[in-house]
Amino acid sequence: MPNSASPSDLKLRLGTRRSPLALAQAQEARDRLCAAHGWNEDQVELVPVMASGDKIQDRPLADIGGKALWTKELDAWLAEGRIDVAVHSLKDVETERPSELTVGAILPRADVRDVLLGAPSIGAIAHGATVGTSSPRRAAQMLNARPDLKVIGFRGNVATRMAKLAAGEADVTLLAAAGLERLGETGVGAPLDVSEWPPAASQGAIGLECRNDDEATLVMLAPLDDADTRAQITAERAFLLALGGTCHSPVAAHATGGEDGVTLTAILFSPDGVSKVSGVASFAAGDSSAPAMLAAKLLGEAPSSVTAVFGGAG
Repeated sequence: MPNSASPSDLKLRLGTRRSPLALAQAQEARDRLCAAHGWNEDQVELVPVMASGDKIQDRPLADIGGKALWTKELDAWLAEGRIDVAVHSLKDVETERPSELTVGAILPRADVRDVLLGAPSIGAIAHGATVGTSSPRRAAQMLNARPDLKVIGFRGNVATRMAKLAAGEADVTLLAAAGLERLGETGVGAPLDVSEWPPAASQGAIGLECRNDDEATLVMLAPLDDADTRAQITAERAFLLALGGTCHSPVAAHATGGEDGVTLTAILFSPDGVSKVSGVASFAAGDSSAPAMLAAKLLGEAPSSVTAVFGGAG
């Protein structure tokens, strides 16, 4: 994306994936930076980077490298100094990150819910219908609630998946409410209650990552950091890290509250949705031991059909 500012006027270069949703998230980050610092829009450059995950659309992410396919190019550009900040959907960022990088700001969290497209409710889906999703969590949740349904792989950006649904490649699909809202696609489906259908860890949260020795950039990002969202995301990611899950691991994790205290609800599933184990913990913001204890408790209670898909790299 071109930038018209002179070198002396340019404040930050934001790296982003090229998908429409990623670009919308980068635009939100730019708008918040400009509002916080009184900058003109052309003082923040958006730098689109092609991610491996966007290049490969015919196979599940878990089969070709997992979440690193969304981050490795942006990581390299940060390390090389070609961008100052990488804008991430934190749901897509692996729990173990390069030691030289840090999340300088987490923007206020958007709607965490999943949205069902193609039916008004889970119960209203036709018997034996086909669910299009490449998310192990969504597949397991759906099969747990409706074992009569069939799950097929469904890759692509939001528009691609909506087009596949419209073309009849599946009867229903699931998308994140936050992504739909950021693309202006509201009212297109039925949002699912988080008490019955908890989301993926970090769903709805945008993180701004930079080099941890880049003090000037960290100062610029600091006003954008939302303390309550950071407390929630920190808890959810600590839980995932302790689980040792992979992209094959069906897990839902949702923290509420904020800097005054966090409550974390989590569910682990077997891939076929037959088995699940759930738990809740409340603790102080920033406490990484409590999410780890909840992870250990659930793994200790879970049957082998669940534990078999945990214990790998995050």
